[in-house]
Amino acid sequence: MEMQAALKTASVGNSDGLAKGKMSNDSFITLFMVCVLAGVFLLACVVVPNFWLAQNILNLATNYWYVIILGIGVTFLLVTGNFDMSVGGVIALTGVLSVWFVQGANVSRNELANGLGLPYGVAVAFALLCAMGVGAVNAYFIAKLKVPSIIITLGTMMLARGVAQIITQGAQRNTSLPDVFGVLGNATVGASPIKISLLLTLLLIVLAVVVERKTVFGRRTYLIGANITAAKLSGVKVGRHLATLYIASALLAGITGILLASEYKAGVSNRATGYEFDALVIVLLGGTSIAGGFGSVLGTVVGALILSVVTSSATGLLLSPDWQFLMKGVVTFLAILAQRYALDKRKG
Repeated sequence: MEMQAALKTASVGNSDGLAKGKMSNDSFITLFMVCVLAGVFLLACVVVPNFWLAQNILNLATNYWYVIILGIGVTFLLVTGNFDMSVGGVIALTGVLSVWFVQGANVSRNELANGLGLPYGVAVAFALLCAMGVGAVNAYFIAKLKVPSIIITLGTMMLARGVAQIITQGAQRNTSLPDVFGVLGNATVGASPIKISLLLTLLLIVLAVVVERKTVFGRRTYLIGANITAAKLSGVKVGRHLATLYIASALLAGITGILLASEYKAGVSNRATGYEFDALVIVLLGGTSIAGGFGSVLGTVVGALILSVVTSSATGLLLSPDWQFLMKGVVTFLAILAQRYALDKRKG
C-alpha cells in the first residue's frame, strides 16, 4: 500500500488538473512546444528560401536521429534530477573501439591500420560492453559515493575521449576494415531512403514512451525526481535504479557510436564533440525540468525537431558557425522562458 501511494505521489506533478478533466502538465508542455515548433517552422519558411520543400522537411525529421537517441537516456536521468554529460565521449570511444577490434591484425606497417582482427559482431558486442562499463563507473560514483552527477560524468566523458585519442593517436582509424563494417550505418529499409539508424531511433522512442508511461519502472523514475526521500521510504532501491539508467544511457550512446562509425567507416576520437550539450538542450527544450520529477520523451523529440529547424534555417541563411551557435542559444533561452511562463499562467 505504501508503495502504491508513493508511486501515485510521483505522478502528482505531472498530472495536475487531471481530476478536473484537464490534460497533465507533461502533455500541456509537449503540446505547447509543438506549437512553438510550428511557429519556428513557419518563420523559417518565410525567411529562408525553399525551406518548405519536401526534401528539406524530410531532412529536418531525419538529421538529428543520433541526438534523439542520446536524448532518451538523458531524459530519464534528468527526470531523476541527474545529468549524463559523458555520452559524447562514449560515442567516440565506442566507435574507435569497434574499428580497432575489427581491423586486421598485423596487416600493415602502419600502426593505425592494425587491430585485433575480431569478427564484426564480436567487435560490436565488446565495444558496447565497454560503453556500458563507462555507465557502470558513473553509477558507482553517483549512487554509491554520492559524487554530483555533473562532475563525474564530465570526468568520464574526458576519460573516454582520452582513451579514444590514445587508440587513434589523435587521428583516426579507417583502413583494413571488412566490407561488412559499413553496412549497418548505411543500410536502408528496402528500396526506401530510410536508413536502419532512423528506424532504430523510432523503435527506441516507442519503447521509451511505453517504459515511461506504462511501467512501474517509469513511475519510480518520476518518484525519485519528485521526492527521493519518499522513494527510499516506499522501498524503491534508488541506487540500483540509477545504475540501470546510467548503464542504459551509456548503451544508447554506444549504439550511436557504432552506427556513426559504420556510416563513415572510420573511428574518430573527436567525433560527437558537443553532442552531450545538444542532447541536454533538446531535453530542456522538450520541457524536462532540470530539477527533476517532470518531463517526457515525446517532449524531447519535439525539442530535437525545434533544434533541427533552427540549425537548418541558420545554415540556409549562410550564417557563420559563431552566429549559428548564438542563434541556437537565443532560441533555447526564449523557448525555456516561454515554457515557464505558460506553466505559471496555467497554475494561476
